[in-house]
Amino acid sequence: MTGLRVADFDFDLPAELIAQQPPAERGLSRMLVMDRANGALRDSSFAEFPVQLNSGDLLVLNDTRVIPARLYARRTLRREREKPTGQIEVMLTEPVAPGAPGPSHLGTWETTNPTPQSTGEQFWRALIRPGRKVAIGEILVFPGPSGAIELEAEVLERGEFGERLLRFKPVDDFFAVLDRIGHIPLPPYIHRDDAEEDRERYQTVFSRERGSVAAPTAGLHFTPQILDAIAARGVEVARITLHVGLGTFAPLRVERVDEVHLHRERYTLSEPAAKGINRAVAESRRIVAVGTTVVRTLEHCAQQASGNPLQKHSGETEIFISPGFEFRLVGALLTNFHLPQSSLLMLVSAFAGREKILAAYRHAVEERYRFFSYGDCMFLA
Repeated sequence: MTGLRVADFDFDLPAELIAQQPPAERGLSRMLVMDRANGALRDSSFAEFPVQLNSGDLLVLNDTRVIPARLYARRTLRREREKPTGQIEVMLTEPVAPGAPGPSHLGTWETTNPTPQSTGEQFWRALIRPGRKVAIGEILVFPGPSGAIELEAEVLERGEFGERLLRFKPVDDFFAVLDRIGHIPLPPYIHRDDAEEDRERYQTVFSRERGSVAAPTAGLHFTPQILDAIAARGVEVARITLHVGLGTFAPLRVERVDEVHLHRERYTLSEPAAKGINRAVAESRRIVAVGTTVVRTLEHCAQQASGNPLQKHSGETEIFISPGFEFRLVGALLTNFHLPQSSLLMLVSAFAGREKILAAYRHAVEERYRFFSYGDCMFLA
């Protein structure tokens, strides 16, 4: 569909409907059910999600796990390493291989063309705030709760919008250090500091592959009991992994939909998942995606396969799905409510129709549904 503008995906949302806390218990969210064929809406609850599924459906989950990616550092120059100054916020976005190019959407980065200096170094892209004065060659030090320095990183590359490439000095267990000193990276529309509760509630109960800096939020509603009820209905379950990056919240800095380019995100399609999807396709069974991250992964893999059976592999995707997109695999979608003028709102509009989705969002506002990551959900069948 040509001629669409980003502004065509706007809607009015009262600020008080943006959920600032998770529900009191998992599984208690409301659920708006839409029939894609005619746009009919029905108010329901997520506790009833299992009865929306049919025996033989394939339910696909994203088992990524959020890391405590928000860190606080002090700046120091190489020549003044004994005098660290100025606290800054560092948001890790993705690990990278040494010498990897800057993200394509940012154009040319200033760079030192890094190469590994020692075994155990970690290279990460990050967003730094305030980042204007953080230059290539600076050393960032990361103190722990006791004040002792737990991590140290050199700035190797400088991109736009506060993006940097950091090289961390080796430590015995990098992720264990993150667990000690890092903070859960709550989305920018949640206007509070992260709390201890978020370390558990901003993860799905089926998360296991660490690497995301944002949760696949449609999965936050599930409980072990609801998963058991789904299995009891004869629904097959497959797991894929897509590590969610901060691009999911990044504002679209263009006016036209056909000018949108997304960040790359890493994914893995396992052999059991590939085989399960291939069987479902061969037997004409419905594939139900839990979240837009699953949609993007499945549809990217289908494009890459070009009509052939899927094979296990890992890779990166920057697939952008907007109205006019031809879906090859996904037949139903569970998803949360998304930001105005966002790529994710465009994705669900591609799946169910822009006018139908905007009408559903108006209904959700009128009925006081809770929006975004810790909010309620929709089932598009």
